[in-house]
Amino acid sequence: MATRRELRFDNLDAAIADAEAMLSCGYDRAGKWSLGQATGHLANWLTYQLDGFPPLPFFLKPIFWVARNTSATKMLDKVISEQKMQEAAPTAPTSIPGTGVDDRTEVEGYKTAVSRWVNHSGPYIPSPLFGEQTKERFLALHLVHAAHHLSFLVPKG
Repeated sequence: MATRRELRFDNLDAAIADAEAMLSCGYDRAGKWSLGQATGHLANWLTYQLDGFPPLPFFLKPIFWVARNTSATKMLDKVISEQKMQEAAPTAPTSIPGTGVDDRTEVEGYKTAVSRWVNHSGPYIPSPLFGEQTKERFLALHLVHAAHHLSFLVPKG
């Protein structure tokens, strides 16, 4: 198995460029997901802020409410300042494309989602966990999120 990379992106175009480079040269996995699954997942979380988040399971609603109103701001501050997401943190299962998705199709979908998100001029739908944030803070989170997932994919060559 490949060794996970350390990544940091200054903008979402750099994350797209990293994904496109792996399309052209291939990649090895240091984790479970393919390039298509990773970029499809990243695209989903960008578009949730534009189109709506999937519904939370009933039992998570009070947990997210408490976190959003107590510790979520500190959690987000830590993710952004340390440029690191917690490994193996749970995510919405519906946000992960299934195995066998086409890498090229999902990377194209990620590019489309990035363009929509970056060019969006209205308010973003508040995060179920982090609530309302500025575009800059959401962008910082998306950059860390992209680096987290793409770090598990290692370009060949």
